[in-house]
Amino acid sequence: MSLIETKDMSVRYGGAPVLNHVDFRISKGEIVTIVGPNGSGKSTLIRALLGVLKPTRGRVERAAGLRIGYVPQKLAIDMSLPMTVARFLSLPHRSPEAEIRSAAERVGIEGLEHRQMTALSGGQFQRVLLARALLAKPDILILDEPTQGLDHPGVESFYRLIEEVRRDTGAAVLLVSHDLHVVMRASDRVICLNGHVCCEGSPAVVSEAPEYLALFGDGTGGALALYRHDHDHDHDHLHDVAHDHDHDHDHAQDEPGAEAHVHGDHGGRVH
Repeated sequence: MSLIETKDMSVRYGGAPVLNHVDFRISKGEIVTIVGPNGSGKSTLIRALLGVLKPTRGRVERAAGLRIGYVPQKLAIDMSLPMTVARFLSLPHRSPEAEIRSAAERVGIEGLEHRQMTALSGGQFQRVLLARALLAKPDILILDEPTQGLDHPGVESFYRLIEEVRRDTGAAVLLVSHDLHVVMRASDRVICLNGHVCCEGSPAVVSEAPEYLALFGDGTGGALALYRHDHDHDHDHLHDVAHDHDHDHDHAQDEPGAEAHVHGDHGGRVH
């Protein structure tokens, strides 16, 4: 059962199309990553899923009683405003001290509860945002480029933490990311977005898709090698989909065990 699903969703800003005919779903326990170039509509899709934006066409469906934990791309804190980590984690509603302590321990910021938010490093700040999202006991975590500004070790550490959170809580995880080298190891499914869904499926399938390579080149080959080395299991149970959007519903075979369905493209591109 899908936690969130879009059906034929389009979004326009001031008459200009940003997203066109997007069909998207994420199910319980999945880690799904959205990749795409700047201006491809990644953050717009997130805002629509959160209910901040209303689709121009189509709809967004959410499971009844769905709890969402959200980690924004960035959050500005007034440097003159005194606020400890513990106080921040209690916003907008005060959380029990035991729950705050547990969330802090889970994300590795125990001992920082009384530190000022403005005194945190970039990695510590992102972990605090994640702890705050986890206090909602979410069914799904949505993270919009959560590692922006972190160095390579910080990025690796944060994604390992996300995998641990999924393992320990069972929450689904939806990531917007430009960290292609890590995405291939951290995701169950990758969605390549460029105003529409260009291609979708397991990392192994997407990384070899012509639509993905047209956007990112073949420089992610090393990332795929890392992915294959780190995973001793496969994701053949996932539904690997390539969309071509001319609605002729031809079927093609990508590779053994990975089926590609051609759907047609409203902009003339395979996706």
